[in-house]
Amino acid sequence: MPHLILVADIGGTSSRLALVGADGRPQDVRIHRNDDFAGFEALIETDLAARSTAADDVGGAVLAIAGPADGEQVRLTNRDWSFAKDELRRRFGWQKLAAVNDFEALAYGVPALGPDDLVAVGGGEAAEGAPMLVCGPGTGFGVAGLMKIGDTFHAVTGEGGHARLGATTTEEARLIAHMVRELGPAVVEHALSGSGLARIHRVLTGERLPPEQVIAAAFAGDADARETCNVFLRLFGRVAGDLALTFDARGGVYLAGGVSAGLLPFYEGSPFRDAFEEHPPLDPRLAATPVQVITHPTPGLVGCGQLGGRLALALA
Repeated sequence: MPHLILVADIGGTSSRLALVGADGRPQDVRIHRNDDFAGFEALIETDLAARSTAADDVGGAVLAIAGPADGEQVRLTNRDWSFAKDELRRRFGWQKLAAVNDFEALAYGVPALGPDDLVAVGGGEAAEGAPMLVCGPGTGFGVAGLMKIGDTFHAVTGEGGHARLGATTTEEARLIAHMVRELGPAVVEHALSGSGLARIHRVLTGERLPPEQVIAAAFAGDADARETCNVFLRLFGRVAGDLALTFDARGGVYLAGGVSAGLLPFYEGSPFRDAFEEHPPLDPRLAATPVQVITHPTPGLVGCGQLGGRLALALA
């Protein structure tokens, strides 16, 4: 009888896949570049073929998708990949298939993270039983809330990365004016994403660098690159504060995504925490809210594992 569940965190740039049993712990994690595959099916086929586990031992899958996943047809937001849930399940002979938004998976993984997987940004103390927020920049900008009802955690998802982005300073107004001319109405992920970091740097300096080179230059002490990171973190702090108020996330705010972790050394001394808290008249509420950067290498898989463990128990 099948007893394993394939779990996959499928992002816009790369995908992480593993197997889980009833304990929900990902085993044999493998990371793939999406550019190497034509679509979901090819990615999954290649991954399963490379594993020693027999295909008959895999009875289902939990797929975390960088985009909406609540319909029968699922499509990535930042990559031209799509699949139909029933067709995918039949193709691989799975009894169970769950598709969730990638930040929904991240939210489910938060309670399973340990102290070594998190780095605090500022102070604050989580309110027992209060909602939590997971948000952050990567290929796009993801958002999810997590609340506990009884003994069970429930995630609340959305597409906050596509909310309109406003300005609170003349510098931000200048940035947004450039975005509007280039992209149309400005949304959060136009600024708060990997491409957004590069866009901010280009507007501020005229220099065209990919985001990883901007961060590397900031590490090397380049003043312009460090200022780009500060502007990015100020916007990030303000948007995270907006979302924390929206979700009443007094249980804690968790910053996810590759860009969040890549900027980890720069939070201290940046405008992030001040911008997070500066939401009058509710500054004291946000000052009491803890913010932590997720440093676990595959947090989406941790959350998929929690959901996959439930499916594995259902197959037992």
